[in-house]
Amino acid sequence: MKELSVENLLGIKYLTKSDVNLIFETADHFKEVLNRPIKKVPSLRDITIANLFFENSTRTKLSFELAEKRLSADVINFSASQSSVKKGETLIDTVNNILSMKVDIVVMRHPNVGAGVFLSKHVDAKIINAGDGTHEHPTQALLDSYSIREKLGTVKGKKIVIVGDVLHSRVALSNIFALKLQGAQVKVCGPTTLIPKHITSLGVEVETNLKKALEWCDVANVLRVQHERMDIKYFPSTREYTQLFGINKQILDNLGKKIVIMHPGPINRGVEITSDVADADQSIILNQVENGVAVRMAVIYLLAQQIKR
Repeated sequence: MKELSVENLLGIKYLTKSDVNLIFETADHFKEVLNRPIKKVPSLRDITIANLFFENSTRTKLSFELAEKRLSADVINFSASQSSVKKGETLIDTVNNILSMKVDIVVMRHPNVGAGVFLSKHVDAKIINAGDGTHEHPTQALLDSYSIREKLGTVKGKKIVIVGDVLHSRVALSNIFALKLQGAQVKVCGPTTLIPKHITSLGVEVETNLKKALEWCDVANVLRVQHERMDIKYFPSTREYTQLFGINKQILDNLGKKIVIMHPGPINRGVEITSDVADADQSIILNQVENGVAVRMAVIYLLAQQIKR
């Protein structure tokens, strides 16, 4: 049986193209399972998974938990706001206490960059990075690429523009790694203050004119403006940001072609994207959410196959 080349999913930059193809092939199988009357398989009946979320999350946490339960794994959940972390307990102590309960896989979201890598060096369990600070969000990038593949047949050769707050986005970096690995052309578009200075070293181009970016692309992946990560003002006002970088129906109608619209959520409706665009037939936002369960089932299943009993 085929196996992933990695022992943990810490970031897209650690994966090979064969890994991505294997995850997608496995996700295809699980997507078929999810459309059956009985949406559950007994694959991981002997596996226990801990979801450790040190940051708030709705979609990602629910998606992982559902994926784990569809695979018949035992699941325990941890929220930092209701834990001994508030009393000064360290990350390693917290996780080791959980592992003492015989946990096999840890799914972790953490506000600090590299938290997953750090943990993988100190605990004996498979680690899945569910988002580390502004660094990577690998399963989001995988489900985004999977959704593009599903909609357009392939990722290779497609022109993808990532629009918005690239600077604070872990989704953007993971998407760039995943899309480039699969042979897509990638541009980023947003205010210069929200574009990392060295982003072109990753093989992407920068376009600050939204109209030109949309005329170029096949797919626009629109990012949320992350006000909670901003300690200074990166643009004069939300109104000005929306005028220059918000995507509305009029802009799309004037393109003369139909592009695919994506958004990793949560959406600031009326800021980075209007409701009539988010809900349009060219939007695959809800497909992304649906595919997230199948892709996460695939990642968990493939890592679990490496656990020695």
